[in-house]
Amino acid sequence: MEQRVLNTLEYDKVIAMLVDKASSTLGKERAQELVPFTTIEEVQDAQQATEEASLVLRLKGSVPLGGIRDIRQSLQRARLRAMLSPADLLDIASTIYAGRRLKTFLLNLAEEQELPMLTGWAEQIEGLRDLEEEIKRCVDDHGDVVDSASVELRRIRQEIRGLESRIRDRLEQMTRSSSYQKMLMENIITIRGDRYVIPVKQEYRHVFGGIVHDQSASGATLFIEPEVVVTMNNKLRETRLKEEREVERILIQLTEQVSEVVESLQINIEMLGELDFAFAKAQFGTSLKATIPRLNDNGIIRFRKARHPLISAEEVVPIDVELGRQYRAIVITGPNTGGKTVSIKTIGLLSLMAMAGLPIPVEEESEAAVFSSVFADIGDEQSIEQSLSTFSSHMTNIIHILKSMDERSLVIFDELGAGTDPTEGAALAMAILDHVVERGARLLATTHYSELKAYAYDREEVINASVEFDVQTLRPTYRLLVGVPGRSNAFAIARRLGLSERIIEEARRTISEEESQVETMIASLERNARTAEQERQQAEALRAEAEQLRRQLEEERNRFAEEKNRLLEKAEEEARIAVQLAKEEADTIIRELRELRAEGAEIKEHRLIEAKKRLGEAVMELEKEKVKQQRPKAVRAAQPKVGDEVMVHSFGQRGTVLEKASDDEYLVQIGIMKMKVKQSDLSVHKEAKAQPAAQYTAVKSRKGSVKMELDLRGCRVEEGLQEVDRYLDEVLLAGLHSVSIIHGHGTGALRKAVHDFLRGHRSVKSFRLGGQGEGGVGATIVELR
Repeated sequence: MEQRVLNTLEYDKVIAMLVDKASSTLGKERAQELVPFTTIEEVQDAQQATEEASLVLRLKGSVPLGGIRDIRQSLQRARLRAMLSPADLLDIASTIYAGRRLKTFLLNLAEEQELPMLTGWAEQIEGLRDLEEEIKRCVDDHGDVVDSASVELRRIRQEIRGLESRIRDRLEQMTRSSSYQKMLMENIITIRGDRYVIPVKQEYRHVFGGIVHDQSASGATLFIEPEVVVTMNNKLRETRLKEEREVERILIQLTEQVSEVVESLQINIEMLGELDFAFAKAQFGTSLKATIPRLNDNGIIRFRKARHPLISAEEVVPIDVELGRQYRAIVITGPNTGGKTVSIKTIGLLSLMAMAGLPIPVEEESEAAVFSSVFADIGDEQSIEQSLSTFSSHMTNIIHILKSMDERSLVIFDELGAGTDPTEGAALAMAILDHVVERGARLLATTHYSELKAYAYDREEVINASVEFDVQTLRPTYRLLVGVPGRSNAFAIARRLGLSERIIEEARRTISEEESQVETMIASLERNARTAEQERQQAEALRAEAEQLRRQLEEERNRFAEEKNRLLEKAEEEARIAVQLAKEEADTIIRELRELRAEGAEIKEHRLIEAKKRLGEAVMELEKEKVKQQRPKAVRAAQPKVGDEVMVHSFGQRGTVLEKASDDEYLVQIGIMKMKVKQSDLSVHKEAKAQPAAQYTAVKSRKGSVKMELDLRGCRVEEGLQEVDRYLDEVLLAGLHSVSIIHGHGTGALRKAVHDFLRGHRSVKSFRLGGQGEGGVGATIVELR
């Protein structure tokens, strides 16, 4: 990518913004060196790193990037075994700690979110905890080698402190002595050249002997090392030299340890630089409220609400643009100072940013193309004075572009053909545009030549565009209108400024009728474009509202399905429990019957086995309830009729309607059983072709028809016994000798009460529980006298 093009489109200013977001010198250098990539694979990798870093910032808010130092020079010296300073070692320890902390942070987050690129870099960072701890053991935060760095250093420094103490004590005795005080300029002890001295008046220099190390500006004061402490100062100097040699030995030893892991440290700082750079891109995107666009290498640009990143959010006007799918070129026409240049710069700059792996200030679902090259010829030509040299300069650049471009290039021309005769300039501009389009490149061009307004209408791959102008405020709105060519608005502006209507009409008559019609057509197109944009925004709002309603309905549907499943599971569990209780009850009954038989009652073993088998079959039927509930249910009839075949949902069995018992109940026969069922529990499966006179077995007597069985299910004990008493009277009158009383399984309370009643009834000869095909233990067969 040519540097001149990057500067023309102000890419360098964007990079300066990015550099400010980096935390370390390493990240800042990576940002400073960033140039757009030209293959989609490279751009996708760069965008993925940015997207992962943006995800981390959204989840955590911040990233621990502090403490990263540029230690490359220190590593280079360590390779050469050159002694590192304490400050160099502290920077190395700080970088090791920062790398280990960032690595832990990212790997822990990667357990919750997929961050393949960031974690790939983080995993290459080595902890090197031993080296870090050794450096911190020997060097404090101020860059001083501490006493504990070695046993010898501790001993030497203790000796130094002892010597210093003795020297001070001896000099303080002299400064406190009354015989010496008059000879001293001040009663203080100071240091000159690392040796302890006292300030002595000039005339008393010979009293103290020793060495003169300094004097005041006036010469009245001499700084003398008295003879009594010269030997001790010499000893102190020797000891300090030992200290320096020991400190140097410790630093060389630490340097050796660094040199052993210098390659690992080199990898660490490379990975830290990549990570810092990735998070700088993410923070850059956050500051611009930017997004990661979709990418393609087909030359398709589709920016929604694109904003120039260097214009403040309060002033920038977003534009919508699409290029490369239906149209290869966009020609923006209209007067100067209307915002044409800003529009093409925005498109070009955002394309470069996307190719560099940066977020761009557009709305979601925008799309950017990866071009092999981007060319631009843009000049600030707002003056009517154009010189030959300016035109020659632009033409030289344009010729270079035409020679260098290919079908994967993006070409940007600003004020194409300007600077020469309008007729020749317009003709030259159209020829250049034709050449670029024929080569297959994508093209953005601006011009104020009216001849190019008709250019796009004659070519399928080119479309006109303009920047909207508000004649009321006499200012451009900077909104890009694709599909609408620009117009001069000269008459409207002149009228707004107060020019005589007569003069305006005179001027209007001088332009050709064709040009006038074109201006009228453009004005109509502008109005239609504004209307279409308003309707699009309304449709977008309605679409968003409909989408929200759809999501709400989907959520409601999911909640309903979950509740339905919960209720079904609850019903299944209740049915299972009921079956289990019934089975336990039946087992109890059978056990009681066997006990009765053992006591002498005449109950056959095969009847017990048959009862057990029927109970097992009932359990299997109830276990199939879940499958039955999932099948489509029949449409429930409002009014079942006598003879209809119906499904009794609470039992999962089919039966036949015998009669209507009440307003909302029907008498239904299921097998040999008859029961009253609520209408809401029934659905018709097959209507009867002809209703029979009766659907149950009965006998005739002079008193009328009496049923062969009495169904007590659902009755309380008191009600059941009343029904049994009434029923037996009717049976006796009818002359029947054997009838069935259905009391069901239940808890057994109703069955026991019925049996107690029958034992005491004078007309009952005997009674027994029903056998196979007679209702089993849920029915009692009564023999009458």
